[in-house]
Amino acid sequence: MSKEIFSMDFCGRKLTVETGEIAKQAGGSVIVRYEDTVVLSAATANHTPKDTDFFPLTVTFEEKLYSVGKIPGGFLRREGRPSEHATLTARMIDRPIRPLFPEGFRNEVQVVNTVLSVDQDCSADMAAMFGASCALCVSDVPFNGPIAGVIVGRVDGEYVINPTVEQLEKSDIHLTVAGTKDAINMVEASAKIVSEEAMLGALLFGHEHIKMLCAFQEEILAKVAKQKMEVSLYEINPEIKSIIDEQGKKRLEEAVSIKLKLERYGKIDEITDEMAAIFEAKEYASDKEKEKTVKQAKEYCTEIVANEVRRLISVEKIRPDGRQLDEVRPLNSQIDLLPRVHGSALFTRGETQVLSVTTLGALGDNQIIDDLTEVEEKRFMHHYNFPPYSVGETGRMGNPGRREIGHGALGEKALAQVLPTVEEFPYAIRTVAEVLESNGSSSQASICAGSMSLMAAGVPIKAPVAGVAMGLITFGDHYSILTDIQGMEDHYGDMDFKVAGTTEGITALQMDIKIDGINRQILEEALEQARVGRLQIMENMMTAISAPREDVSKYAPKLVSMTIPTDKIRDVIGTGGKMINQIIAECNDVKVDIEDDGRCVIYHFDREMLNKAQAMIENIIRDAKVGEIYEGKVTRIEKFGAFVELFPGTDGLLHVSKISYDRVEKPEDVLKLGDIVKVVVTEIDDKGRVNVSARDLLEKPEGWDEAQKAKKEAFDKRRNSEGGERRVFKKKD
Repeated sequence: MSKEIFSMDFCGRKLTVETGEIAKQAGGSVIVRYEDTVVLSAATANHTPKDTDFFPLTVTFEEKLYSVGKIPGGFLRREGRPSEHATLTARMIDRPIRPLFPEGFRNEVQVVNTVLSVDQDCSADMAAMFGASCALCVSDVPFNGPIAGVIVGRVDGEYVINPTVEQLEKSDIHLTVAGTKDAINMVEASAKIVSEEAMLGALLFGHEHIKMLCAFQEEILAKVAKQKMEVSLYEINPEIKSIIDEQGKKRLEEAVSIKLKLERYGKIDEITDEMAAIFEAKEYASDKEKEKTVKQAKEYCTEIVANEVRRLISVEKIRPDGRQLDEVRPLNSQIDLLPRVHGSALFTRGETQVLSVTTLGALGDNQIIDDLTEVEEKRFMHHYNFPPYSVGETGRMGNPGRREIGHGALGEKALAQVLPTVEEFPYAIRTVAEVLESNGSSSQASICAGSMSLMAAGVPIKAPVAGVAMGLITFGDHYSILTDIQGMEDHYGDMDFKVAGTTEGITALQMDIKIDGINRQILEEALEQARVGRLQIMENMMTAISAPREDVSKYAPKLVSMTIPTDKIRDVIGTGGKMINQIIAECNDVKVDIEDDGRCVIYHFDREMLNKAQAMIENIIRDAKVGEIYEGKVTRIEKFGAFVELFPGTDGLLHVSKISYDRVEKPEDVLKLGDIVKVVVTEIDDKGRVNVSARDLLEKPEGWDEAQKAKKEAFDKRRNSEGGERRVFKKKD
């Protein structure tokens, strides 16, 4: 296939797709050029299906730091494990494309998006999402696309598509929305406390532009798309279905209505094992055939459970635990569980429970970022941990997976909107969410617990934040929107729609759809139902703590802020860091953060050490002023006078004539090194040299002024009698 180039103007920027020249051995590949941003997307499928009960799809977002003119950090100086941004972007691309593969498709598919060049004002994330869809559409991989995504901002009340970096800084909405030409199927958003109406408007505005991108892809695939491969879709043997329908279906459907999670799952597992045992007892031609049959029997039991959950909720409006569709499970909020941490809170909602712990640190503890974005460090970190015991299982413990990183990022977005500025509260802030129990929406529970934990730690947040997860179940022409979904409703449902915010508006949003998409009516209903649920949860949180504490914990570092003149920064640091290291050593390892603009924050647990360090820095940066009085130490003695240290870095000259009212022949007659002398600043010349006087602070001897006046008159009389000023020049040799 020869090279083909397609172009369009998308909201004032050139979008170009090239195919047929690069990565031709992939199933399908495209180069996407969005102005100066360039992404290579390649989609490839294995032609042999895997024997699994899930669709093996892998989506990657490969960040090449050369694309932004950076050399990677670290010892090896090459890209290592994916950054958090790369992981989140890969998930964001995966979520809208995954539901659009054929049901029962089990061939392994890999979609690789490699970022080759980045213009920060033209999103590489959105270019990669567009490229992933386009590569799948032109490939031989079965795919019911296209899809596309856009970023929506709102600047001065006007919605903007794919805003620039400068526009995003001014925007009160940062929404990423994806979907097909017919419906939205993925949402990720943060917002500065905006209304449901504003967010809905942004969603619909974004979808109108998604339609344009989908139409552009349809033009491309109409011309260059490959013929799709023939695949065999996975199906359960009808004979297995018939036997289970007769012997176990009714009991499985009855087990769905057991209210307690572990009891319900235990009964379902018991019946499923009984059905599997029926097929294990049969004779087979091979162990492989036996294993496959037993596996399909278990899968069909799960399918029965899923269909019954969906039918009960959509048609009869009955949830597995007996709640109303808009009913939140029992709530409990507590704070101060851990005595030595800076802030702690426990939030329980039904069988979901999260412990959040807040830690405050110096700004030097900020997280260093090494990715394709312009962000170099992060002051607020929200980390989410999901141990297997939280769902009554054993499993891998270790580094966070994609899911944990994604849930942590969602909580971070929600809480970051209400944090004080660094000027208002110059701390690095870390909240850690430990999921102790989980039966639905632990990510939103982590937001609730995190909000209380921050307040308990004395972080002056603008308003508390609560979160709730909404669900959608469709069954034929029926649909139901659920408030506070539990695990079974999430697993078997069609939508997971998480909404976090304050009493005034939304701070974060995340939506995943397992069906083709949802319409405006469902979005509107879900947002309003979420608002009601969020306020109910907030009311319970307020019983534990309703406002931030006035001061941080006694175990948290205290701080003082000050401003250092930029020309004095090097004096505070000293040659080779000598001065700053001296301050740290003398003040019991105090932490000092100094910014290039002169902002200085000092941290220590002991207020006395803080004050001492502050005084030392103030002495270094202070300037002497005429009229100020000091008790200084004599540091050097010369014939003409002595030098007195007024404060570190500043000496004043005490001339021999200014030592005393009595005549002093030699300074060393009355002063010695180390003496403490009380002096007043009398003059600062244009070169910054300071002159001081000890005499001016002493009581004048009686008749001093008259004697000085008489001396002056005698001098003037003598000078006048000699014909005025005389100059004597030495004869040259």
